[in-house]
Amino acid sequence: MNFDKYYVLDTNILLEDASNVYKLSQEGRNLIILPETVLDEIDTKKSGFDEINFQAREFARILENSSIINSIKKDSYKIIRVKIENEKNTIIDIISKDEYEVNIKNISLNIINDRKILEIATFANSYYKNQVEFLSLDIMARTRAISLDIKTDALVGKDKDVFDFDFIKEIDINFDDLEFIDNQNIDKYDPEYKPYNFSYCFKVKSSDQVLLANIQNKRIKLLDEAEIRDQVITPLNKEQLFFSDAILSHFYNVLIVEAKAGSGKTLLALSGALKLVRQKFFQKIIYIRNSIESLDKGEDVGYLPGLEEKFKIYNHPLMDSLDYIIRSEHKRKRSKKNPDTTISELDDREVTERIDQMISNYGIETMWVGEMRGRTLSNSFIIIDEAQNMSNKTMQMVLSRIDSSCKVVILGSNKQIDNFYVNKYTNALTTLLKSTKNEDNIVNIFAIKLQKVLRGPITEWAEQIFSK
Repeated sequence: MNFDKYYVLDTNILLEDASNVYKLSQEGRNLIILPETVLDEIDTKKSGFDEINFQAREFARILENSSIINSIKKDSYKIIRVKIENEKNTIIDIISKDEYEVNIKNISLNIINDRKILEIATFANSYYKNQVEFLSLDIMARTRAISLDIKTDALVGKDKDVFDFDFIKEIDINFDDLEFIDNQNIDKYDPEYKPYNFSYCFKVKSSDQVLLANIQNKRIKLLDEAEIRDQVITPLNKEQLFFSDAILSHFYNVLIVEAKAGSGKTLLALSGALKLVRQKFFQKIIYIRNSIESLDKGEDVGYLPGLEEKFKIYNHPLMDSLDYIIRSEHKRKRSKKNPDTTISELDDREVTERIDQMISNYGIETMWVGEMRGRTLSNSFIIIDEAQNMSNKTMQMVLSRIDSSCKVVILGSNKQIDNFYVNKYTNALTTLLKSTKNEDNIVNIFAIKLQKVLRGPITEWAEQIFSK
């Protein structure tokens, strides 16, 4: 059989999305080559409840629908060709070896497996009449492949997936525009407006005056800063004002936030959520966090209602934010009553008690993504944190659990990826950010990047020197 391309797949390609085998096959035009080590690694991932476990089981189901076409022996290698029995005509060559050349002394298992996979890729490169291409999300594996003169790629090309949209734009307006600009069509002031221009700084010519506005249905909506600041956590810069306005606005139902560490994204999301629950717009707050902890230990977490100890252990960002909100609220109330007196700090025991009470009063719950299949979330303000560690399939599953009575805020930072099965081009956060390029008539989306670090000078210093 003749094929257009020959792809050797690393394990992470299939654990990122089992259906990649179909996409890469292109209805049988390309040959998929799987080293036996890939099958071994997938087999070890079948048990569990996280997304990679689901994808491992999904690929096992794909193989169950295959039939063996032929089997041949070439030197110390065995090649079994199978065909997936469906309309996609996918052909897979599974290649094994009697004994590998890799020396197993003092080498970790993952490196041993990488080298076994590349031994098969090296053989495939000489065996097939066309050059093979090794696909992996792991830069180390790809680098080793290059050293072996094997063509390699990351599945998603870097150049075509660079993302850099102007979520916030600055334009000049005349003084005479001040009285009429609110609720006007944005095209009148910015003929180059794009769907992803969600926020504007209107600078008045020959003046220091600046108007801040978010765009709703292509209409300019000036920010009511007094209303936005009337919450426990007060926005401290224009980025935070735009974000907080979108949180409190009933127009937007999906917010996507790419933010630096210490930019206040979780604090602001939680503060706005508390205000909306207090105003009876939502019944509860649900916090969903996907992280390296959930990847490794997810089956032990489960669905955790408010007051369980594991709730605190696996959701430190949420608990830290609640701690900060409790202490900030205490200071604000005391300063209003006695502005001239020194405010005493709450002790840790009292803070813990108040956090537990807040969790109970506001119906704050946390969910692990592995327990969300089959659920329906209603009347909730939903915060999805660490979105950069979610695959597209995971995010699709989470968002498909949310009904129209909810508002969802998706937070993440592409500088803090811990999941070995995604990268900055393939994770759910990037996919969602890129989706804002086009206008969407199904949901009302808002997106922003929070660039200013507010946690303190150490965090800002670390962001500067390690992000160069």
